[in-house]
Amino acid sequence: MLPDGREVAVKVQRPAAPSQIEADLGLLYQAARLLKERVRALEFIDPQELVDEFARSIRLELDYGHEARNAETFHRNFVRNEDVVVPRVIRQYSTGRVLTLEFLRGKKVSELDVETMRPDERRAIAYRMADTWMTMVFRHGFFHADPHPANIFVLETGQLGLVDFGQAGKLTDEDMARLTRLFVDAATENIDSIPRRLRELGVRYAADREEEFRDELRTLFDRYYGVRLSDIDPLQVIREGFQLIYSLNLRLPSRFVMLDKAIATLASVGTEVYPDFNVFEVAKPYARGLLADRFQPRVIAQRARIEALALGSVARELPYQAHDVLEALRDGTFKMTISSPGVDHIDQHLHQASNRIAVALIVAGGLIGSSVIGVFAKSGPHIIGLHLLSFVGFMLSATFGLWLIWGILRHSRL
Repeated sequence: MLPDGREVAVKVQRPAAPSQIEADLGLLYQAARLLKERVRALEFIDPQELVDEFARSIRLELDYGHEARNAETFHRNFVRNEDVVVPRVIRQYSTGRVLTLEFLRGKKVSELDVETMRPDERRAIAYRMADTWMTMVFRHGFFHADPHPANIFVLETGQLGLVDFGQAGKLTDEDMARLTRLFVDAATENIDSIPRRLRELGVRYAADREEEFRDELRTLFDRYYGVRLSDIDPLQVIREGFQLIYSLNLRLPSRFVMLDKAIATLASVGTEVYPDFNVFEVAKPYARGLLADRFQPRVIAQRARIEALALGSVARELPYQAHDVLEALRDGTFKMTISSPGVDHIDQHLHQASNRIAVALIVAGGLIGSSVIGVFAKSGPHIIGLHLLSFVGFMLSATFGLWLIWGILRHSRL
C-alpha cells in the first residue's frame, strides 16, 4: 500500500540472481558449442545464436528499468482497449532492481477452476487471449514473449490483465508486413504462396525443392487445418515439423525464436482453458480484418509515402554514385570482379588436362629417346642387355608413366 492509499504489486530482485544466471549461461554456451560441433541434425539452426538470443533476453529481464519501459509501452498500446488491462508503472518507487506496478485484482489463468466454468466462459477467455496476442504481433509489432498462465489474469471485471514484461519481442514494420502476408495466406488456405512468404521471412531452402516443400505443407494443412487443438498430438506435430526441416535442409532465422516460443506457449494455455480451442476460427476473421486494413486509403498513402521516400533516396544518391564511377575510370582505379564457379571449375580441369598431356609427351619422348640410344649405342656400360643411358631413360619414363596413371585414377591434380 502506498502512502496515498493505492494498492501496488512490488517485484524485488534477489541479490544473487545475476551471478547465478551468468553461471548458467556459461554452461549453456558450452552445450551449444558441443551441439554445433557434433550434432549434424541441428544444422538447420545455429545453437550458439539461440543461446545468444536467450542470453540477451534473460539479461534484459534482470534490468527492471527495462521491464518498466516495456510495461509502459504495453500500457500505451492497450490504453483504449476495453478487453485488456496493463498496470501502470509507479516510477517514483521503481529502480533497476525494484519494480512497482498497480495492483490487479483477479485470478491467474493457472488458478482458474476451469472444470466449474461454463464452456462459453472458457471459450471467451481463450479466444480473447488469442486476439490479444494477434493484436500485439500484427498491429503493434511489440509482443509479450512469455504468455504462460501465471502471467495472464482474468480480472473481476472479466477483462484480461497482463503482468511480467521482462521478455518482450519487437518486430520491424517490414517483419510485420511479411508476417501479416504469411498469416493471411495460412488463414485463407493459400498454400501455394506460403513457401515464398517463409523465404521472405528468412527461411532458406534449395530453390529446386520449392515444389516438394509446397507439397509437404499441403499435406500438413490437409491433416491439421480446422482441427481442434485438443485433438492434435503436439509431439507428433513437432516430429513432423522436424522431419520436414531435416528432409528439405531448411535454415531457420533465429530472430523469430521469441515469437515462436510465445505462440507455442499461448497455444498450450489456450488448450488448457478451452480444449475445443481452434486457432483458425480466430484467425480467419482476424485475417479478413488485416486484409481490409491493408487497403485503407490511409495505409495505402502511408505505404506510398515510404516507397516514395526510398525511391527519392536512391535518386538523390544516383548522381554521386555515377560521379564516383567516372572518377575511378578516369584515374584508372576502376575494377570489376566477375565470379563464376562454373568457369573456375572448367579452368581447373583444363589445367589438369594440360599437365597430364605434358607428362605424357615427356614419357613418350623418353621412351623414343631410350629406344634410339639402345639401337645405335654399341660401346659403353650395359645393364641387362641395355645401354646404361637407355636403361635410365626407360626407368624415368616408366616412373612418369606410373605417376600419370596414378593421378588419373585418383582424379586429383597432377
